Amino acid sequence: MYDWANSAFATSIMAAVLPEFYSSFAGATLDKTIATSYWGYANTAAMLIIAITAPLLGAMADHSGAKKRYLGSFAALGIVATALLIGTGKGMWLYASLLYIFGRVGFGGANIFYDSLLPHVADSGEMDRVSAQGYAYGYLGGGILLALNLLMIMKPGLFGIPDASWASRISFLTVAIWWAVFSIPIFRNVSEPPTVVSRDESTSPFVAGYQRLKRTFRNIRRFKELVTFLVAFWLYNDGVGTIIIMAVIFGAEIGIGTTHLIGAILMVQFLGIPFTLLFGRLPKRLGTKNSILCALGIYVIVTMLGYFMYKPVHFWLLAFLVSMVQGGTQALSRSMYGSMSPPAKSAEFFGFYNVSSKFAGIIGPALFGVIGQITGTSRLSIIAIAVFFVAGGIILATVDQARGIGAAMKEEREERLRAGV
Repeated sequence: MYDWANSAFATSIMAAVLPEFYSSFAGATLDKTIATSYWGYANTAAMLIIAITAPLLGAMADHSGAKKRYLGSFAALGIVATALLIGTGKGMWLYASLLYIFGRVGFGGANIFYDSLLPHVADSGEMDRVSAQGYAYGYLGGGILLALNLLMIMKPGLFGIPDASWASRISFLTVAIWWAVFSIPIFRNVSEPPTVVSRDESTSPFVAGYQRLKRTFRNIRRFKELVTFLVAFWLYNDGVGTIIIMAVIFGAEIGIGTTHLIGAILMVQFLGIPFTLLFGRLPKRLGTKNSILCALGIYVIVTMLGYFMYKPVHFWLLAFLVSMVQGGTQALSRSMYGSMSPPAKSAEFFGFYNVSSKFAGIIGPALFGVIGQITGTSRLSIIAIAVFFVAGGIILATVDQARGIGAAMKEEREERLRAGV
């Protein structure tokens, strides 16, 4: 249900409503290409903050048994920042950028601890299905609220709202409320996982966090397959994340209307449900790694076709292709990584996982923005994203998941021995 809760931010704030609002209203005083670049830079700043802090926060949460507490703190930050976006006036692109950065940090930080609960609520044989089911719930929840927001923007009079810009601003408040209300089940119904603390660790979570990080870095050679996967994930997820956050604002830059932009993203939300569930079952036939590789092949096609996008129908077609693979790629990546992580160190290891995704979020949008500013158009930026999918796929193909799972189970046994369990 937390996927259902926070996906409202991913759809309306990251992907659909705010990017178009940023381009046409908050950034009204900016050139369209400059607005696109600034949006990319705001995403880069947010991801850099998370990337720097994630590993230490994850280790501290494992030590202190506070995954849910950290999750709640970051979610609260994201919810408050999102609610404050309602105050964005025309030309207030800097205000919108700063609040978006805080909201994105809250969203990404909370996901570290949410993802780290996966190995505790699903055994290794169920991770692919449970992870995919979570993403499917997210698509449905995010899609329902996005549909309501789209109706508000298209027909503001039905809701007693003066115009579309105010409808967009009110939609930001609905995201904050949705995120807060539907976060309640995870705090009420999911138990905090037991803590395994080594005898030689400090009683201070901050100091112990550094001790755990030092030990993990020192022993990282024992997780060769996990590290190889992280490098691959870092690359291909750069492409996935950049498409999610830059597609709508690029469409706005080339003149595609608001209704088409948000409508196509809404289609992705609802078509993503069956496609994500399908991907959750695909590993039983192809294996998790091969299923992800198939998805990356489709993403390469999307980036190639994106260069030639001029009409709304083109945007709808590319959105359909993305709906086939977006949720499946993210869900199976999460479960593949979880299967190769020691459960007793899940938050620490998912901190590293989120570092990979956030460093990816640093380079992709920044590259998109720089190329757009240099060339005066973002079309070449689309082509550049294909490199991340190709390189990531090549490295992913070398990962031996079975060996990675074996290394994780060996570390789990040794960790429990150190703790005297």
